[in-house]
Amino acid sequence: MFGIPLFDLAWLVVALLAAGAITGLLAGVFGVGGGAVAVPILYELFRILDVPEEVRMPLCVGTSLAIIIPTSLRSFSAHKAKGAVDMTILRVWAVPVVLGVVIGSVIARYAPADLFKAVFVVVAGLSAIRLLFGKDTWRFGLDMPAKPIMIAYGWLIGILSALMGIGGGQLSNLFMTFYNRPIHQAVATSSGLGILISIPGAIGYIYAGWPHMADYPDVTAFQLPLALGYVSLLGLVLFIPTSTWMAPVGARLAHRLSKRRLEVAFGIFLLLVCARFAASLLT
Repeated sequence: MFGIPLFDLAWLVVALLAAGAITGLLAGVFGVGGGAVAVPILYELFRILDVPEEVRMPLCVGTSLAIIIPTSLRSFSAHKAKGAVDMTILRVWAVPVVLGVVIGSVIARYAPADLFKAVFVVVAGLSAIRLLFGKDTWRFGLDMPAKPIMIAYGWLIGILSALMGIGGGQLSNLFMTFYNRPIHQAVATSSGLGILISIPGAIGYIYAGWPHMADYPDVTAFQLPLALGYVSLLGLVLFIPTSTWMAPVGARLAHRLSKRRLEVAFGIFLLLVCARFAASLLT
């Protein structure tokens, strides 16, 4: 099936279901959509399915954004029930974040594959350094900035998230902790940002990838009914059940961890992701 032995395909399905569970857990714990886990795993899946390098990374990013939709909804619901979400920030960011995602999706239609990896490495690396080695004195201010600056940040978060296939949690967590917000509140609020990013992002990647499907008629994994533009329905179907199941578990776990443990765990995780894509860029 799909050009690979059924035994290998069975192991692949098991791996994707397990990855979905890890993605959901991380979404709840860190307030991210899980894209930082989903993208590297999908990258290996599409390599096995012989998806060309030219479209493999954007296919990973678009599929990740689609996966993030239900995961973010479950994670946000769990955090909101605990009263940890700052809705004021989400209201200010709503429009600029969505506009940024639209711009990022348009860029994705023309960008080379290495651009997606480079964005991953830079953002994940800066976030990891801040969380692992940052001090309380590393701040831009003691309170959130004025609305125009917030709008500019929202626009930037939207663009970068669309190019990384993430729910914006890495970026918004970094931003809010620089402005003296507790990590638990940053994580909870970031879970809501994933909804604003993932829905328009997935639609944008379907649009961006649709014209390129005709360029690779022999690549089964990049054709209907297994894909819609840069969104793989195969990856989507296998990730969603376990990721949505584990997201509330992760949210409950996040509120039991100490501030420092949460920062260190998130920092190590991001550093591993950064190293994975840096190695891919070099080779």
